[in-house]
Amino acid sequence: MKVSVVIPVYNEINTIDEIISRVSAVELAWAGQPIEKEIILVDDASTDGSHERLQAIIPQYEEARVYYHAVNQGKGAALRSGFSHVTGDIVIIQDADLEYDPREYMVLLESILDGRADVVFGSRFLGGPHRVLYFWHSVGNRFLTLLSNMLTNLNLTDMETCYKVFRSEVLQSLNIKSSRFGFEPEFTAKVAKRGFRIYEVPISYSGRSYNEGKKITWRDGIVAIITIFRFRFFN
Repeated sequence: MKVSVVIPVYNEINTIDEIISRVSAVELAWAGQPIEKEIILVDDASTDGSHERLQAIIPQYEEARVYYHAVNQGKGAALRSGFSHVTGDIVIIQDADLEYDPREYMVLLESILDGRADVVFGSRFLGGPHRVLYFWHSVGNRFLTLLSNMLTNLNLTDMETCYKVFRSEVLQSLNIKSSRFGFEPEFTAKVAKRGFRIYEVPISYSGRSYNEGKKITWRDGIVAIITIFRFRFFN
């Protein structure tokens, strides 16, 4: 058994060392057997020194590989690049900004490992501890999730979560097209349309402020709405 952790990176010089260290330090095991782990990073043409920092630190981690985009294309494009290099049985999407805790990987993996699920969403709204931040972000996330649920007939609480974990076979039927933050609703629409077994588990969330580097804006919300409708009715 092998798990592939895919990490898109764009201008995360302040957190890149720590997130790689945290992911590397996580020990995975199931039924008394260790689970192998690979770390796949994709730098999406960072301009803050993340590119150079990755070149310097990746040789310290035998399980890690990094790939570079020549021009910035967006989170979805970085994930597509990362997915193309996956060799594991299960894929975990991990942001590079320290908002999500890699120590919760086994919570996310359990439903897949015991055969109940093909896809697991880690929900920030199921009662896990979280940093208190923006009211309107919470409202926006819940609205997008509600809209997505109406069109997919799912009952998710957090469609926009970074933590999406799935069997690698799931990727073979999805053909992800979104290049930026539209990845989240596209992925959700497509796994729902194809009838994959979906579970949701509570996770903690250490959100950051815009001063600390948060990138998503209201414009991404508009794109998400368009994407929800697009991939509900079209491939």
